[in-house]
Amino acid sequence: MTPDARPTVLRVLHETGYAYDAPVELAHHLGHLRPRDTAVQRVRSWTLEVTPAPDGGLHESVDPWGNHRVSFSHAQVHEALQVVSRFVAEIAPLPALQPQTSPAWETVAERLRYRPGAGFDAAVEFALGSAYAPREASLARYAAGVFRPGTPLLVGSLALMHRIFRDFAYRPLATSVNTRAPEALAQRQGVCQDFAHVMIGAMRSIGLAARYVSGYLLTHPPPGQPRLIGADASHAWVSVWCPVHGWVALDPTNAVPAGVEHVTLAWGRDYADVAPLRGVIRGGGQAVPRVAVTVEPLQGLL
Repeated sequence: MTPDARPTVLRVLHETGYAYDAPVELAHHLGHLRPRDTAVQRVRSWTLEVTPAPDGGLHESVDPWGNHRVSFSHAQVHEALQVVSRFVAEIAPLPALQPQTSPAWETVAERLRYRPGAGFDAAVEFALGSAYAPREASLARYAAGVFRPGTPLLVGSLALMHRIFRDFAYRPLATSVNTRAPEALAQRQGVCQDFAHVMIGAMRSIGLAARYVSGYLLTHPPPGQPRLIGADASHAWVSVWCPVHGWVALDPTNAVPAGVEHVTLAWGRDYADVAPLRGVIRGGGQAVPRVAVTVEPLQGLL
C-alpha cells in the first residue's frame, strides 16, 4: 500500500440534548446514529449513551436499506434528554473517477424505467420520487441544463453538482427540516440537506437513480487555530447510480466527490428515511434540540 492509499481514521462525537419546557410523560424515539460499513468504510467501534436510561434498554434493528437503527422509550417522567453517539471509522481512498467511460445518461434512464411485470434493476427504487425529492417538471428543467443528449452519466452528474454549488447560497436559516426540493430550487438557498434533495430530485425527474446519504464531514480549523469541540455538524450528500461504476458519491454543497473526509452514517430515498433522531412524546411543551458534532482525525490509530 502506497502512503497516498493509507486509510484515514476519524473519531466522531454526536451529542443531542433536549431541555423540555414541561415534563415529558411518555416518549418513543428512533435513531439512525450507528454508522454502516461500506466498500471503503470500516467502523472500528460505536457506543450510544442515553440519559435518562431508557426503559428496557436500547433495541437495534436494520431498516430496508441496510442501515442500523436504534429505538428506545421512556415511560417515566423526565424533563431532559441527552443522546451521545461515539465511534471511530476507517475510510479508504477511492480510485479517481473516469466520468467519460460512463454510458450516455439516456441509456441508463431507459434501463431504470419501471415496467409492471417486467424485471427491473434494484436501483429503480431510487429513480422514483419521494416526499422530499419528488419527480417534478421544474427539477427536470434544471437537470436538462447539463444533461444534454448523449452526455455520459457521470459527466452530467458532476456538471449538475457544480451547477448547484454555483447557483445556491448556503444559508442555514433560509429553509427548515421540512423543505422539499422544488421549494429549495425556487429559493436557490439552503443547507446541505437542500442541496442534496435538489440534486436527487433533478436526477430522478429525468429518469436517473440517486439516493440521499447522511453522515459527517471532517472540517479544518483556520491555520493556527485549535479544533473546536462540538463545532461541526451533520452533513448530507448524494450517491448516483451508474451501471459501470456502481454508486458514486458526490457532494453538491462542496462541489467534490465524497472522499476520505466524508463519514457515511446511512442512506435512503431522502432525509425522512435516515433522520438521525426522531420521536413521539406526550408532554414536553416546546423544545429545540441542541446538537454538537465533533469530527477529528486519529491517524495514530492506524
